[in-house]
Amino acid sequence: MIDLYYAPTPNGHKISLFLEESGLPYRLYRIDMSAGEQFRPEFLAISPNNKIPAIVDHQPVDGGAPISVFESGAILQYLAEKTGKFLSPELRERTLTLEWLTWQVAGFGPMLGQNHHFTHYAPQPVPYAIERFLQETRRLYAVLNRQLEKNAYIAGENYSIADIATYPWVVAHERQRIDLAEFPAVRNWFERVKIRPATQKAYALAQA
Repeated sequence: MIDLYYAPTPNGHKISLFLEESGLPYRLYRIDMSAGEQFRPEFLAISPNNKIPAIVDHQPVDGGAPISVFESGAILQYLAEKTGKFLSPELRERTLTLEWLTWQVAGFGPMLGQNHHFTHYAPQPVPYAIERFLQETRRLYAVLNRQLEKNAYIAGENYSIADIATYPWVVAHERQRIDLAEFPAVRNWFERVKIRPATQKAYALAQA
């Protein structure tokens, strides 16, 4: 049994997507960040960076005590290794998957997050920041588009944790001022991931 500490954000959706795809049983614990629940001591014991998502695995593969994992990329890799799903054991495909997972958590997510902040949430407009992060967002979408022109999925022919990590950030493309018509390979990939049953189930959680 996996306990998922979650809010319906792109990073939260990454883990619910994986859990729905893999079929692992899990319990969902919503963290109300507007109420400051991420700063409660019991949550900080699981996620010392006071951010979602985080998990507790009550049946780790070593048979020991429950183990907690924080940071979305680390959680995806942990769950992929636990289940043997969405991360190939073959050296080259695995390496490519981890490269693109790292690209998402180190670049695509943070830069798009800055785009969201300065476009929608900053207390006053900062034109330089808006333009800087919009241009970086466009550059990253172009990088992703070139990769998907060559492959059915981000790390090759197989759906992987690289796709699971990236998709939730593309969901918000309109808020990022991105027109997917300019990135046809991304749009094709996005539409295929969107209709996966597990994707639909994971996003239904946000409405529950």
